[in-house]
Amino acid sequence: MNRRGRRAAEADDFEPRLVAFVCNWCTYAGADLAGTTRLPHASNVRIIRVPCTGRVSPEMLLKAFEQGADGVLISGCHPQDCHFASGNLTARRRWIVLRRLVEFVGIDPRRMQFAWVSASEGRKWATLVDEVVARLRQAGPFTEYHRLNRMPVSL
Repeated sequence: MNRRGRRAAEADDFEPRLVAFVCNWCTYAGADLAGTTRLPHASNVRIIRVPCTGRVSPEMLLKAFEQGADGVLISGCHPQDCHFASGNLTARRRWIVLRRLVEFVGIDPRRMQFAWVSASEGRKWATLVDEVVARLRQAGPFTEYHRLNRMPVSL
């Protein structure tokens, strides 16, 4: 099989790797609820539980891409429900800036998602994961990180 045929076959077999940074108090419990009630949803997600989404730094997201993630999801408590008072609002402000930065650098913004999911919203979690994975399938494998990482930096 020639090189082009191999790439087409790889694209057909592509299953995206989604890394989700989730709040320990709300979204993690919602994801757990989706699992314990056996709600069907994509199994492509790898969850990283954090005390609060306000603790997720841009470096953590870029590290996920560096380690082979095709997409990143950040999800925490709804506004006014944060166990750390305003950590989720801090995360939302960071998200707005990070989204612009990611677009500037050349990463497709479809590869990143921010959402609010509470502990009682297992169905919402399952739907969210399915939607993000479907969008990542459309976008294809993320290979841009290594191209961006090799770009020369001039001061």
